[in-house]
Amino acid sequence: QVRFVESGGGLAQPRGSLRLSCVVSANSFSTLTVAWYRQAPGKQRELVARRTPADVTAYLDSVKGRFTIARDNTKNMVFLQMNALKPEDTADYYCNRDPAFDAWGQGTQVTVSS
Repeated sequence: QVRFVESGGGLAQPRGSLRLSCVVSANSFSTLTVAWYRQAPGKQRELVARRTPADVTAYLDSVKGRFTIARDNTKNMVFLQMNALKPEDTADYYCNRDPAFDAWGQGTQVTVSS
């Protein structure tokens, strides 16, 4: 069972930045396709960004050019750098594999508001 612990959320102003971190408990982290998801109030969870073991990335159209997913295989960590934040980015953010086979962590809340 792979486990995830997210952190780094908070309140940001529009056009601001936040960096989310996720510690992944897995024996074979470097072989996993890792991803960030988000769930806004009243909406379904959606995949925001993914990164394969070969470092191929993919992004939700609405975050392309603003968000960057990164990984550190030496520390079993995944990051999401979020720039030029918009109010519609407000959500709880989670990391998991893609597909999301494992139990969800507690997530980290991101609020974008002036």
